[in-house]
Amino acid sequence: MVHKGHNSLFDALTTKGTAYTREERAELGLLGLLPYAVKTLDDQVAHTYQEFSRRRDDLDRHIYLRALQDRNETLFYRLLAGHIEEMLPIVYTPTVGEACERFSDIYRRPRGLFVAYPDRGRLREVLRNRPDRDVDVIVVTDGQRILGLGDQGIGGMGIPIGKLSLYTLIGGIDPARTLPVVLDVGTDNVERLEDPNYLGWRHRRIGDDEYYAFVDEFVTAVREELPEVLLQWEDFATPHALPILERYRDRMLTFNDDIQGTAAVTLGALQGAARVAGRPLAEQQVVMLGAGSAGIGVLEMIRQEMVAQGLSDAEAAERIWVVDIDGLLTDDRTGLSDGQRRFAQPAKRVEDWDGTGLADVVHHVDAGVVLGLSTAAGAFTEEIVREMAGKTDRPIIFPLSNPTSRAEAHPRELDEWTGGRALVATGSPFAPVERGGKTRRVAQCNNVYIFPAMGLAVTAARATRVTDEMMRVAARTLGEASPALADPDEPLLPAWEDVPEIATRIATAVAVQAVKDGVAPELSEDEVADAVRRTRWAPEYR
Repeated sequence: MVHKGHNSLFDALTTKGTAYTREERAELGLLGLLPYAVKTLDDQVAHTYQEFSRRRDDLDRHIYLRALQDRNETLFYRLLAGHIEEMLPIVYTPTVGEACERFSDIYRRPRGLFVAYPDRGRLREVLRNRPDRDVDVIVVTDGQRILGLGDQGIGGMGIPIGKLSLYTLIGGIDPARTLPVVLDVGTDNVERLEDPNYLGWRHRRIGDDEYYAFVDEFVTAVREELPEVLLQWEDFATPHALPILERYRDRMLTFNDDIQGTAAVTLGALQGAARVAGRPLAEQQVVMLGAGSAGIGVLEMIRQEMVAQGLSDAEAAERIWVVDIDGLLTDDRTGLSDGQRRFAQPAKRVEDWDGTGLADVVHHVDAGVVLGLSTAAGAFTEEIVREMAGKTDRPIIFPLSNPTSRAEAHPRELDEWTGGRALVATGSPFAPVERGGKTRRVAQCNNVYIFPAMGLAVTAARATRVTDEMMRVAARTLGEASPALADPDEPLLPAWEDVPEIATRIATAVAVQAVKDGVAPELSEDEVADAVRRTRWAPEYR
């Protein structure tokens, strides 16, 4: 509903700007408040795209789009919808990383909730101050592990804002029903603490006892104020991410995108790659470089899928090798988390090896899959890749670290070192690879293939939990959409312009699974599909 007078002009969720008709201007008391010309939404999109194209660099383009979002959300999303491939890296990764680093410098207008530790004891009051009463999706971060950039403190707010933009753009979640949140519990980033422009609580990060009590107060406030909301955790450091997920996943509608979303999109790409390679996932040896929360989450979902394909838990674990900065995870190592210990190989299995680094593991193991979530740039060396390619016809190699500068290998190198045989997906966007006179798009394992669909699914189905099987169904549905299944030379994941349609497909399958899992009201598959269709918001003036 449009508000009368000035309010209708300055409410970003409802304004039409210069697209108000002459009749609407008279009815709403807007005569004289706008230039005489009446523009259509398409006119406005063309104009804003011209302005966007004139910006000098990606950060400037990001700032421009954020300002547009704060001014006119319908126009913002219509513009993005027509230029998904071009603008996705500007709105979100990799440009959002620089925007987080510069958050206090480029801050213009408030968006979302800044939940600061000094306000503890009043968090329900903070939640009640939210701009919009009805919320379907919250994305929350504490700013400690922002992409591959580390602790950005309050600057991490750029991630929930960007993430929720994609919930709307891809998943069709009404932007009026989204809420970005940052938990401001201090920062250990000295550069931020010494920056006079820093807008956050200028304090070292609080200790774990205070931290978990604060998170618990926040979750309690959310459950009391918004009991049906989806709460998505984003960019929490490994020591906190897994315990938080385990603490709340069976109490409320919640998931951690770094752990579960990354796992689902990676599994989806792997499903397609395994079929192209002609070797099921359950028959592969999988090597992971990186033992953080994201890496462990990926491996847990791979293990579950191997079991679903007929292996026992023990047989699946035998096929998974995890390497961190100290080498292979083995059962005689101390200081491993519970999640890491589940994938520790028996030390006796490698006692005759000369070393346990990545090169050693690839040398000794018939690895058909090598994944990287280490942020160790260049870790997939030519020697390692060539040895792997000598053992398998279609090596599956996923350098998944963000941002681009932290990727374990460049797709062009992987293509060169394997003679074009590697099945590649990356975590950051890369330019297409040229081979044999053809230009080949590089698949990007971007969580945007999964989390918007998950938001749409649980909102449409009115789900109360996010189950592991719902995540695996999302991965399988994505894998079934792989262009490489029709043409092995095509990318492993769909083109960006196809993602909104794929998201609807995934959301429908996930919502059906939610009903099967007993975490959503009983609906037929046709009723679920209709609910998904009706839930999708579209960027149109109303």
